[in-house]
Amino acid sequence: MHDSRRTRLVLGVLLAVALALITLDARNSSAAPVRGLRAFGGVLFGSAESVASAVGRPVAGFFSNLGAGSRDQAKINSLQREVVQLRGELSQAQISKADAAQLQQLLQLAGRGRYRVVPASVIAAGPAYQDAVTIDAGSSDGIKTGETVLNGAGFVGVVTSVSSHVSTVLLATDGSAKVGVRVAPGGEIGLVTGSGSSDSSQGALRLQVFDATAVLQPGEQVVTFGGWPYAPGVPVGVITRVVAGVGTLTKTAYVRPYASDSSLGVVGVVVTRPRHNPLFSVLPPRPHPSPSATPGKAASPSPSATAGGG
Repeated sequence: MHDSRRTRLVLGVLLAVALALITLDARNSSAAPVRGLRAFGGVLFGSAESVASAVGRPVAGFFSNLGAGSRDQAKINSLQREVVQLRGELSQAQISKADAAQLQQLLQLAGRGRYRVVPASVIAAGPAYQDAVTIDAGSSDGIKTGETVLNGAGFVGVVTSVSSHVSTVLLATDGSAKVGVRVAPGGEIGLVTGSGSSDSSQGALRLQVFDATAVLQPGEQVVTFGGWPYAPGVPVGVITRVVAGVGTLTKTAYVRPYASDSSLGVVGVVVTRPRHNPLFSVLPPRPHPSPSATPGKAASPSPSATAGGG
């Protein structure tokens, strides 16, 4: 609309008519002329109002939909946050359930061997060049270096360093790990060493017995000997293969450990050794049938022998 003199004149006339109608209506709204003028004014100004409403309705609808869309998006975001939270709670519940099962197995083994243990959780793995883990218990919990670490399956390793609230455990599979052991049921004494990551039998332990006349068989089980400060009678593993010694009179065997490094969660540090050596009483049932030895490398069956004391 152009701003011209005619436009201003028309707007002025309309304004004057509107004011006159308001005045007459206030004085006598029931008179016939007033009703007619009111009807005329209603048609005139009502048409203008309808036009304005038709023009403004889409704009109002746009902003209304925009507000509704924002509310819907906020609700979607809230629901997504709830889903993430529920997934996290479910995962934590599953982890807690697994830890509870491992703790129960640990306490059962500790009870059979009369070991007093401090439970702890594995919170970190060691460097790539070493088979070690970090646990969330330390000197404030009564832990000292050299103490035996086990889980519900058996021997895990040895504490090598301690701070106030965390400790480092050298695993039995590390190449530098060594622990005195006893073979069931004969009671032969030997030394178990870790194979390390460079060995072709990665994950297995190497066993050498001190008695050159001892005869080892696959399926025989191994426990810790109990030289200070190690706890005695902790299940170490089961012999899977026996080989003849090269350049030595002693026999060498490979032992599959009971405790798996890949599934360590809850462990226990033995802070008090049992008064009496449990010998082989903590061992699980012997595997049956016994694992077969490598053809041509297995030793002849062992004669029965009496287990030695601790």
